[in-house]
Amino acid sequence: MTQMTGGCACGAKRFTAEVGDEQAYLCHCRMCQRASGNVSLAMVVLPTKTIRWDGEPDWYRSSAIAERPFCARCGTSLGFRYLDTPEKMDLTVASFDDPSRFTPHTHFGAESMWRAWINTEGLPEIRSEEHAALQARWEKAGTTAD
Repeated sequence: MTQMTGGCACGAKRFTAEVGDEQAYLCHCRMCQRASGNVSLAMVVLPTKTIRWDGEPDWYRSSAIAERPFCARCGTSLGFRYLDTPEKMDLTVASFDDPSRFTPHTHFGAESMWRAWINTEGLPEIRSEEHAALQARWEKAGTTAD
């Protein structure tokens, strides 16, 4: 088991999780699409007892069967939990401080998959530091990107 940390964009909701060899997945179901405002959501399922929160997240009842932790201050989506299995929950991969440990092993909710967004290999790739207008915005704000 590896201890990993993560949290929301503003830092108000932080967590530490014990992570073993759990496999991450991409969820394409409409509930996750709507909750995240995206075409899919990268998640990893963990035992709830291995997650410690520093700043209890806010919870949103996203359906009759599930709820989602999030930060009401910055809006970051932090995960998903079925109401009938509180002993485990999914955390969003991108909310980990170092999400590079995870790779997707399966697709879920494939009936709502937008295939054009799955294989984007070959599209032009622009690095943030190469985007002059973005860098100018950071300079004007007197700071740099994280």
